[in-house]
Amino acid sequence: MVELDLVEIENPDELNFILGMSHFIKTAEDVHEVMVGTVPGVKYGMAFSEASMDRLLRTEGTDPELVDLAVRNMERIASGHTFIIFMRDAFPINFLKGIQAVPEVANIFCATANPVSVVVARNERGGGILGVIDGYSPLGVEDDAAKAKRREFLRMIGYKLQ
Repeated sequence: MVELDLVEIENPDELNFILGMSHFIKTAEDVHEVMVGTVPGVKYGMAFSEASMDRLLRTEGTDPELVDLAVRNMERIASGHTFIIFMRDAFPINFLKGIQAVPEVANIFCATANPVSVVVARNERGGGILGVIDGYSPLGVEDDAAKAKRREFLRMIGYKLQ
């Protein structure tokens, strides 16, 4: 018997976060190396849910509040071999390739600051993430004005040249 659960990510400050799946206890330390090696001084918190042995939530981070936020979310998701990383004043785009290159990382479900619902299947052993609902459905197709606004935004935040 499988039960489906919809878990809303708690993110009161609309922080960027990455939700993924990994398979080994060293994930927490390897992700820490990516985070601080990519953006020295980054404020982040991570929780990784171990799926065997001690089955603990393993944590790393440079900001205790963000570690606590990650733990609260992983306790509610309650799925093995998953992790969540919250970051302050940083964007997932800076870390994604490094995190994906960590040998034990198997999947990234989302990288966003949007409201997210996590679809979790549960059985007698525990839970597993089936997918996520990230943000909202589209309202249409961009026109020239919307395209210009998008391009201006990317330049304003420094991701494209003027």
